[in-house]
Amino acid sequence: MDFSQLVFYFFATVLVFAAFMVITIRNPVKAALFLVLAFFSAAGLWMLLEAEFLAIALVLVYVGAVMVLFLFVVMMLDINLVRLREGFGEYLPIGGLVAVLLVIEMGIILTTGFGAGRAVMPHPVDYSNTRELGRVLYTAYAYPFEIAGAILLAAIVAAIALTMRRRPGTKYQNPAKQIRVSRSERVRLVKMPAEKKQ
Repeated sequence: MDFSQLVFYFFATVLVFAAFMVITIRNPVKAALFLVLAFFSAAGLWMLLEAEFLAIALVLVYVGAVMVLFLFVVMMLDINLVRLREGFGEYLPIGGLVAVLLVIEMGIILTTGFGAGRAVMPHPVDYSNTRELGRVLYTAYAYPFEIAGAILLAAIVAAIALTMRRRPGTKYQNPAKQIRVSRSERVRLVKMPAEKKQ
């Protein structure tokens, strides 16, 4: 076992542990922090596969932007955790089935030596995986890329529609009503008699 395999098993172990903690821990802030650890471990695996652009994009986009947004949302919203855990038992059988299938697939891959017979060809000096990824993404996978963009746009619109619902007990400003006021509604002149010195 060489050094790259040791590094792979280290990152894979940390990734599996962090993913397990994300779905089992009770505190949502700690779950988000474990998800950050999982993203960093996945970025290390991408670096081992010589996909530096994907590793940096994973760290910058998911850890630097998405997870910070998740943490702000989780910490600013008053989330009722008891209500969130009410339906946990209903989805436990299907979740366990998916977990068992994933473990079986990973066991088949590890025991059969998937890709062990392939010789890894060294890349030339001027090779850029960013350029290669862009060429493949915008030529062979142009339509799936555009479909994914449309699906993400629909998800953004749905998220905005869900957050714009009216909640009881929340005060809202009406800008149209604010700019429709007149001087008599805002200014009140009060006449006071002058004080006389004794």
